[in-house]
Amino acid sequence: MVSAKKWTDASWYNQDQKPLEIYLFIDPLSSDCWALEPKIKKLLLEYEPYIRIKHILSSSLDTLNCQTQKQRQEIANSWNETAKKSGMPCNGNQWLKNPVESPFLASVAVKAAEMQGKKAGSRFLRSIQEQLFVEQKNISDYDVLLQCAEQSRLDLDEFTHDMNSATASKAFQCDVKIASEMEVHSTPTLVFFNENIEDEGIKVDGLYPYEIYSQIIEQMLEEKPVKKDLPSVEEFLMRFKIAATVEVAEVYDISTKEAEKKLKKLMFTNKVEKIDAGNGTFWRYIF
Repeated sequence: MVSAKKWTDASWYNQDQKPLEIYLFIDPLSSDCWALEPKIKKLLLEYEPYIRIKHILSSSLDTLNCQTQKQRQEIANSWNETAKKSGMPCNGNQWLKNPVESPFLASVAVKAAEMQGKKAGSRFLRSIQEQLFVEQKNISDYDVLLQCAEQSRLDLDEFTHDMNSATASKAFQCDVKIASEMEVHSTPTLVFFNENIEDEGIKVDGLYPYEIYSQIIEQMLEEKPVKKDLPSVEEFLMRFKIAATVEVAEVYDISTKEAEKKLKKLMFTNKVEKIDAGNGTFWRYIF
C-alpha cells in the first residue's frame, strides 16, 4: 500500500517555507484523481501551515490514446466504478457520447496556466476537471479551455500564446519525465518530503482513506501539528467555489444526508445554487 524510497537530488525539492512538500501526480482525466479531491481539500484546510502541494501531470497511455470504441468503453466503465465506490459524481457515458478527443492538449493547457503562477495553475486544473466531470464538456475543445482560463482569472492573451508555444509542451514532457524517474506508474500518487532532502520520500500509490494521508503528515513532522479548525460550510464554498455533496460530507465527516441539509439551507438563502450532474449533485457558491 505505502512504499518509501529515497531521492537525494536537491533539484526535486522546492520547500517554499513549509515543513512538508507533497508531490501530487495527477491525470486530469482520471476518475480516481477526481475522487481524491475531497481528501486534498481537507488536507489543505487542516494542515495548510505545514504542507505545500505541487501538482505533477502524469497522464496514462490509456487516456492519451483513447481513440477506439473499446478504449472509450473501458474508461467509461472505470469512471462509473469510481463513482460507485467514492460517491464523487462522474458519468462514464460521456466517453461514449462526447469523448475527450485530445487529452494531450488538456495537459499542455494546464502547464500553460501554471506559467501564470502555481495558484493560477491549480485554479485552472480544478476548472477543467469541473468542466469534464460536472458539465460533461470536451476539455480538448479550444473554446472550453479558453472558458476555463477565463473562469480561472488568467490573462487570456498570455494563456493563448503559452498554450501554442513549445514551452508548455516541454513542461508537460518534463512532468512525465519526473514521474518516470520517481517510478510513478499510476495516478493518483502522492510523494511526501520533509525539510531534510536527504530523508526518504514516502510514496502512496492509489486512493486511500483520509486518515492514511493525515498519519503520514503527522509522522513526518518533527513535532505534533496543531490542525486548523474547519471553516463553516459557507466559508468552504466561498474558498473552493464549487463542491459535490460527498465532498462536503467527507471534509466535515458527516453523512451525505446531513451535508445536503446544510447545503440546502445555503441554497434557500440564495448563497449557493444546486447543480444536478447525472449521478450526483454539486453546489456552486453565488452570493
